Amino acid sequence: MQAAWTHVLITGASSGLGRALAEACARPGAVLHLSGRDADRLEQAAAACRAKGAEVRPVVLSVTDAAGMAEWIAGAGRLDLVIANAGISAGTGDDTEPPDQSRRIFETNVTGVLNTALPAIGAMAAQPPGADGVRGRIAVIASLAAFVAAPGAPAYCATKAAVQRWTEALDGTERRRGIRLHAVCPGYVRTPMTATNAFPMPFLMDAEEAARRTLAGIARGRLRIAYPWPTYAMARFVGALPPTLRNRIFTRMPAKDRAGPG
Repeated sequence: MQAAWTHVLITGASSGLGRALAEACARPGAVLHLSGRDADRLEQAAAACRAKGAEVRPVVLSVTDAAGMAEWIAGAGRLDLVIANAGISAGTGDDTEPPDQSRRIFETNVTGVLNTALPAIGAMAAQPPGADGVRGRIAVIASLAAFVAAPGAPAYCATKAAVQRWTEALDGTERRRGIRLHAVCPGYVRTPMTATNAFPMPFLMDAEEAARRTLAGIARGRLRIAYPWPTYAMARFVGALPPTLRNRIFTRMPAKDRAGPG
């Protein structure tokens, strides 16, 4: 099951899950507003969507640019679906996480989500409901890492937990005025972000399959969209362990690499 949303805005659409979501939404009659930081990769994604018949309006923009995001979203016109997908990942490399890396992850994964969702909520509140009675939908891409405080990636886990909980809590009030929010919590997805992981990634899936599951969950109106189920169950179990025991387990496992400069 997948709804055919006409006006869609996606951040981080130049590669990985963001591009897969854009291509999955592309069809004749669809208007796609796509953002990314890499102009060349963004144009490649836009071309792939145009080949499927969609009208594409790409913009090179960082989600950390609050003013730029607000202006972009305000000028987009009607929005049926906004997907706050842009995010970055990095780990400790078996050491203390560098302060600049922690700040960069929080600025992108948390502040970047707020810079996307808050202007979108304001815009959707002023537009009439669609055929399904909903004024608009906002999907925030979190992660199954939201349920596990892994010592090897503290900032990443914390930021994904923050946006997952914020999204689920906010839906409780926003749905009263016809706006729905969806917290998307994927497991391991084959993307450039996970390509550097030197540890086992159970139930690793292609970005196209993750996009299909994400959009199907949104179409069904699910508040939390977590997949695949085996990894979700594992994350909930490990997350429920006593913190000291959980840390002992994780410190015996390979840590995620640190981010490079920039």
